[in-house]
Amino acid sequence: MKLVSFYENDEIKLGIKAEEGIIDVSAASQTAGIQAPKSVLDVVKGGSEALEALNKILEVSQRPIPEEEVRFAAAIPNAGKVICVGANYRKHAIESGLAIPEDPIYFAKYANSLSGHGEEVALPDFAKEIDYEVELVAVIGKKAKNVNPEEALQYVFGYATGNDLSARDLQFRSHQWMYGKAIDQFAPLGPCIVTADEVPNPQNLNLKTWVNGELRQDSNTEDMIFSVAELVSDLSRIMTLEPGDVIYTGTPEGVIMGMEEKVWLKPGDEVVCEIEGLGRLVNKFV
Repeated sequence: MKLVSFYENDEIKLGIKAEEGIIDVSAASQTAGIQAPKSVLDVVKGGSEALEALNKILEVSQRPIPEEEVRFAAAIPNAGKVICVGANYRKHAIESGLAIPEDPIYFAKYANSLSGHGEEVALPDFAKEIDYEVELVAVIGKKAKNVNPEEALQYVFGYATGNDLSARDLQFRSHQWMYGKAIDQFAPLGPCIVTADEVPNPQNLNLKTWVNGELRQDSNTEDMIFSVAELVSDLSRIMTLEPGDVIYTGTPEGVIMGMEEKVWLKPGDEVVCEIEGLGRLVNKFV
């Protein structure tokens, strides 16, 4: 199932992405007299019962909203933790001049950074070196503490396409990366969350990025240094992962930072991030 968050006026609502468009879960549930979750986080926390209710909605819904008429929010706008992994692809570490890490490199973003598919992202005028990073994002589905790698994927609710936008000139002003990462709107996420049952192997997904129509990144999650399962397990050793937490799992090669001639993102540019089976995340910059 593909779940979306979208705006109706200033309210964020739950939707289901179908072939014909976006199903408004609240409207469909009222029409059919079915009690249904009201947000993506409600679905994540509700588990199988919530998904069963949404399957009933799918059976009776008749009038989806055309996708071009939908204003998307971040796929899960009220994520509890936004955890990111740096230098987690071998070729990206090499292009960035970094040693292959022996342990995962983590940093945090926060809810202020989350933004949606189709949203215009405002570039801060004091940052000049803005870069893109397509990333597989894992959404935690149930409380995870001290889980082993063999069981870790059982704790993942689903996956989404993310863009870990970075201001490189701010990121490397110290050894802590947060200042160049946790900027408003700098974690686009969407257009949807695809439930884990539709992603049998997260370590074999193609990832691509286009800038103004030019292909920049073209890789596969098999190049990850630390797999999704290893990351979930490792993080669960030091913190309790909760339903709705998201993990940006790193980016492959092809970012601007690794190029000889660096032309940074600027207002008017459009970046399209795509992951196989998860959809295309499109953002323009202002």
